[in-house]
Amino acid sequence: MKAINYLNYFFTGVPAILILIGLLDNSPLSGLFVYGLLFSILTGLFQVAIGGSMLADEPRDRNLQLYVYGVIFYFITLFIINPFLPEYFFKKHFIFGMPAVLALYLSIIIYKKAHK
Repeated sequence: MKAINYLNYFFTGVPAILILIGLLDNSPLSGLFVYGLLFSILTGLFQVAIGGSMLADEPRDRNLQLYVYGVIFYFITLFIINPFLPEYFFKKHFIFGMPAVLALYLSIIIYKKAHK
């Protein structure tokens, strides 16, 4: 579990560092900023895979169940409910905020399991 915790640090830390360094550069679409955004896709894939495998190992863990429900809810609202909501409200707050909340929630779960 400690190895997964360190991998999670890597997958969540690298995009944050790349985006911050890219923002310190004066051009908003500098190379590091774009690489940070692209690397965040890998972060999402890693976290969904790890969350699913952890839930398969411990199917009665309530926190992991809530994480997977949150991921399913996010993708359902992204692809099904998204076209019916106003542009500003939905896309500015929910679509960009929910992945960060889910990543933080799974990071906390992984940290707690690694330090038991």
